[in-house]
Amino acid sequence: MPRLQKNDNFIDKTFTVLADIVLKILPTSKEEKQAFYYYRDGMSAQSEGEYAEALENYYEALQLEEDPFDRSYILYNIGLIYASNGEHIKALEYYHQALELNSNLPQALNNIAVIYHYQGLKAANQKKSHLSKEMFTKAAQYWEQAISLAPNNYIEAQNWLKTTGREYYSA
Repeated sequence: MPRLQKNDNFIDKTFTVLADIVLKILPTSKEEKQAFYYYRDGMSAQSEGEYAEALENYYEALQLEEDPFDRSYILYNIGLIYASNGEHIKALEYYHQALELNSNLPQALNNIAVIYHYQGLKAANQKKSHLSKEMFTKAAQYWEQAISLAPNNYIEAQNWLKTTGREYYSA
């Protein structure tokens, strides 16, 4: 199960060693520990661009992880992979599942907004103004939520909201 560390990065190795120590001393079940190992291996594979391997590890982690908060991050990371592969519908599904378990994930809200914004630009380029406006409105709604949770983040989104007259939230 443990992924061979291909990365010789000192910080990655240190994190792995510390995580292993913490897992040994924390009173967690065998399943929770296995879930964490799969999650950690998934993150490692994802950072190296090994998306298929990362997905395998994340799906294994989901089978074992019971904590809703931890599951939300697994689902979020699965969404990241699908988004980076251009599978926006699947990415949206996983981001929404993550938010159902943990509504305090501004990064998921931001990523949903980014996808809707991209779809809005695509529709505008295809001269589909009604669809474009609808997608931009959705993007604005999700960016508003993300910004309300993390007011110091997403500066470009805040500027877009202001310059397009879509700003509803005042930080």
